[in-house]
Amino acid sequence: MKVAFYAPMKSPRSPTPSGDRLIGRLLIRALVNQNIDVELMSQFRAYNRDGNNIHQQRLQSVGQKLAGRLLRQIMKRPPADRPDIWFTYHLYHKAPDWIGPKIARALNIPYVVAEASFALKQTNGPWRLGHDAVRRILAETDLVIGFNSQDRPGVTPCLAQPERYQYIPPFLDAARFQAAALDSKRYRQEAINQLDLDASAPLLLTVAMMREGDKVESYQVLAKSLALISELPWQLLVVGTGPAREKVQSMFSSLSERIYWMGEVQGERLAEYYAAADLFIWPAVKESPGMCFLEAQAAGTAVVGSNGGGVPDVVLHGKTGLLSRHLDEKDFARQVRLLLLDKNRMALMGESATLHIARNHRIEVAGLRLERLLRGLLH
Repeated sequence: MKVAFYAPMKSPRSPTPSGDRLIGRLLIRALVNQNIDVELMSQFRAYNRDGNNIHQQRLQSVGQKLAGRLLRQIMKRPPADRPDIWFTYHLYHKAPDWIGPKIARALNIPYVVAEASFALKQTNGPWRLGHDAVRRILAETDLVIGFNSQDRPGVTPCLAQPERYQYIPPFLDAARFQAAALDSKRYRQEAINQLDLDASAPLLLTVAMMREGDKVESYQVLAKSLALISELPWQLLVVGTGPAREKVQSMFSSLSERIYWMGEVQGERLAEYYAAADLFIWPAVKESPGMCFLEAQAAGTAVVGSNGGGVPDVVLHGKTGLLSRHLDEKDFARQVRLLLLDKNRMALMGESATLHIARNHRIEVAGLRLERLLRGLLH
């Protein structure tokens, strides 16, 4: 099977780290692991941040021209070398797919979308062009694979048949996080030595980019929440950076002696920080699907998040962590407090979290599900 892959929001080859880039790479890896031939068709970014209609029209024009060029290139190939399926990752009003539908129709191959969202409130909004395009695209889509259960009510009415929507639990390549969990005490001690931390105080961890919008809003909730439990002993490592770094750091000025800014961390070192922490905390404003929560749990760390977005799809409230009311800093602080005052419960949740990820959210399981769904379109 040959799959043509495209991500209009952000290319998997983008130099800028993000959850979107990570999930795109994970999808490709999951398919390749099943011996599926995946070709990244374009790095064209169709994302429009500000809702400017002229800019959106320009992106549409460029995308449609690219589609024509790609189609001519594909048609020059022998039939056996052409894609069997077009696969687009992350489709919504700010990043419509101006390329895939045209090529899929011309080649008469299935058009598949992973992670689509559609909100009627955008009908007359500034992204109307992209919103209308997504509505049309979904009506012709052969399969929509969802990772966030909250997207389903908006997407399924747009589909030709509701059963074309199929949910797959969010997933990750858990190996390095699981390996780090086996040596968590050593990594905690290394962090204590490296940063001269208080060994008796719980070590909290946040991993998130620092950019305007939902991330900054999440940091605001986090800062307000921690200020409400400042009488408790704790210390926080913050992994991440971005254009809003100074703004984010200023939010924690009253707590500065207890916050450690680690900057960008990736790979094995990131897994070690997850394993070293006693508790992962992130308010997750409009987070979908919450990759940081998957990573933390895979590393054997209990979590505190919110019940908004896709977080409830990956965190078992009361078993692997606690979820607060969305955008409620007082309730978020209350959930963190509960675990800081009950270290045994926190440790048991971390153990349950590792098992939860191993059973339900591994890339190997997702790959099998993806392959089964895609092959079903070719028979």
